[in-house]
Amino acid sequence: MAETPHEEGGRRRRVVPAPGKPPARVRMSAAQRREQLISIGRQIFAERGFDATSIEEVASRAKVSKPVVYEHFGGKEGLYAVVVDREVRSLLDRITTALTAGHPRELLEQAALALLGYIEEETSGFRVLVRESPVLSATGNFSSVMNDVAHQVEHILGAEFSSRGYDPKLAELYAQALVGMVALTGRWWLEVRKPRKETVAAHLVNLSWNGLSHLEAKPGLITAGGR
Repeated sequence: MAETPHEEGGRRRRVVPAPGKPPARVRMSAAQRREQLISIGRQIFAERGFDATSIEEVASRAKVSKPVVYEHFGGKEGLYAVVVDREVRSLLDRITTALTAGHPRELLEQAALALLGYIEEETSGFRVLVRESPVLSATGNFSSVMNDVAHQVEHILGAEFSSRGYDPKLAELYAQALVGMVALTGRWWLEVRKPRKETVAAHLVNLSWNGLSHLEAKPGLITAGGR
């Protein structure tokens, strides 16, 4: 700010105007504060896990007092449950929305790409879901999401098995195996991030689809006299 000249006793001196007040901080609404705390909690839970996360750190990052966090969520368990519920719904919606094709191979591709896309775009959310926690959320956890997806795959495989002369009762077993393979690969890819997700999905589908295409009607084991 410019200084103002001032005459005093025949000499000129410069008077510096008093600085203006800093702009008042805009107060968040209760809904905005809640969203802020959920976002911060999501990040810390992803970084540290449930046990190592504290209400103190959540409050510190949000620049609020601990009672504000307790007022919104009742405690760490309440905040965690809200974060997990949102991630479960987000992942399940993403996968179920992606399953639009009629051909089983395309459905495998869509499911694999949907999961890998979620990992790529919502990394913190996925880290929260795959970390173990003693707190149960209303909508479940990563395992429950994968079970929901497996049930959808089971219905598709059941129809496919019937048309090919395989026992449709085994569709549940194969659905769990396929979804488990994709889920475990997704957890591995979370850390390495290569090759790119389209390549990972293509190889997952290659293994699963070509394996399904050459199923034995009555498989047996070659070890311990299995055959």
